[in-house]
Amino acid sequence: MTEDVLEVAVAELRPSLEALLMIADQPLDETTLATAVGAPVAEVSAALADLAGEYADQGRGFELRNVAGGWRYYTREEFAPVVEAFVLDGQQARLTQAALETLAVVAYKQPVSRARVSAIRGVNVDGVMRTLLTRGLVEEAGEDHSTGAHLYRTSSYFLERIGVTSLDELPELAPYLPDLDDLDDLEDELGGASGPSDSTLREASSDGSSGAT
Repeated sequence: MTEDVLEVAVAELRPSLEALLMIADQPLDETTLATAVGAPVAEVSAALADLAGEYADQGRGFELRNVAGGWRYYTREEFAPVVEAFVLDGQQARLTQAALETLAVVAYKQPVSRARVSAIRGVNVDGVMRTLLTRGLVEEAGEDHSTGAHLYRTSSYFLERIGVTSLDELPELAPYLPDLDDLDDLEDELGGASGPSDSTLREASSDGSSGAT
């Protein structure tokens, strides 16, 4: 444990902060960042200010802002037309199979967290969820009171695109998805389950043979 902490602490501070901010889906405060990189808050604060100034001086297409008590990357305002054109063009592209599957889980299990969607699909869905959010098919729906995780639901645009007026009109597919409350138990069962014993296999084989004609 000590070695892991030291390894993070001696890492380059600014690149470490950039790496964390690159994957953040919400503003990160200085205390959280300092804990993650193993550096004093004062040093992290100074490094963040330096990075923000450096990006501005270099005229990058993005900037680092301190908003709502936390730091996060944003595209620069003057490049908004480029971003808007790209996003609108993306709206016309067909959704991938992974995106359609993820959208279906959100539709039938909403409001739901990314972690729950990942558990149901069995893969990481962060990238796919960002795509659905960008296209306006999914939107944030508050936080889970027990875990603090962001919750997501389908948008009114989603209903418009599939031609229904409410979620009640969706086909009856929900029974084929596991209940969210049972996911943890299901994972435990799958993780601890062992294959059938030899005696069980022999009994099954015997039963099958006796019933054969």
